[in-house]
Amino acid sequence: MSSELLDALTILEREKGISRDVLIEAIEAALVSAYRRNFNQAQNVRIDLNLQSGSMRVFARKEVVDQVFDPRLEISLEDARQITPNYSVEDIVEMEVTPKDFGRIAAQTAKQVVTQRVREAERGIIYSEFIDREEDIMTGIVQRLDSKFIYVSLGKIEALLPVNEQMPNERYKPHDRIKVFITKVEKTTKGPQIFVSRTHPGLLKRLFEIEVPEIYDGTVEIKSVAREAGDRSKISVHSDNTEVDPVGSCVGPKGARVQAVVNELKGEKIDIVKWSADPVVFVANSLSPSKVLDVMVNENEKATTVVVPDYQLSLAIGKRGQNARLAAKLTGWKIDIKSETDAREIGIYPREETIRLFDDQVDTDFDYEEELD
Repeated sequence: MSSELLDALTILEREKGISRDVLIEAIEAALVSAYRRNFNQAQNVRIDLNLQSGSMRVFARKEVVDQVFDPRLEISLEDARQITPNYSVEDIVEMEVTPKDFGRIAAQTAKQVVTQRVREAERGIIYSEFIDREEDIMTGIVQRLDSKFIYVSLGKIEALLPVNEQMPNERYKPHDRIKVFITKVEKTTKGPQIFVSRTHPGLLKRLFEIEVPEIYDGTVEIKSVAREAGDRSKISVHSDNTEVDPVGSCVGPKGARVQAVVNELKGEKIDIVKWSADPVVFVANSLSPSKVLDVMVNENEKATTVVVPDYQLSLAIGKRGQNARLAAKLTGWKIDIKSETDAREIGIYPREETIRLFDDQVDTDFDYEEELD
């Protein structure tokens, strides 16, 4: 073993982040394996590796017994005491058994085993790094595409972006830089496998954390997210600080913050609504940009009936029911929308206790055209 190997250990520790102790353990295991395989030996052996001189010696380890049944693993008490008088039964005797040509054969085998151990250690480091980044966002570079996945380089490893996690309004090309949400990190026999998404609601949440300092520092909290990727999303926000406008913080000056998120998602429309613990207020807000006249709550069925002006009915429901569907996902309440005329005809509106919410509603839709059936 030459000084070049010792230098290599230092380089691997510095550049690969693999502990020298791990590498030395791998080398010793390789030398034990080489000795047993090449010299047809089955005894218990230990390798003495001198890092300073680069030398190595092989020692057979035998247990001291009264009666020897396997001379490869055992030594009699009488023979042991001929080596050192202090030995007793169950002690371990070590005797050097280094073959003359062991160095050449060992080096070949050791190289293979060490390479494998280094690869395993690298995989472990990568897995440890990325398992802590589950449900986080990273920027990657598209490497290649096939019928099942887009392969995205995250630096040390390629992540898999499945077809069902790709946005329908996006076309990906090699070398494109995209932000992805890490959904799952698995440890496999071939190394870590990372799955990412462009459609997960968590991606929208992380993008707002990047663009909105108030969310990042906890002043504003994203309470819930409802998303139909590539088309439209809704988020609800809240702040315990009464001096902070959570919706305005997310929109930003002249809409700059929300527009940055929209641009990253290739034009996906985003409604930002104010969260409330009161389901009446929250459901009314969630139907933005539609105005709401009244919200009737059925606590037992976790359902609501919402009354909107006749001319706002199409807007409240949205194209193919999208606005109402997203509002239901956002709030966790079933939402049945009725026009003012229909509500009056069946006698549910107006009520004596009707809460006029529309005067306090804020248009939080970011410059989108009104939706029509």
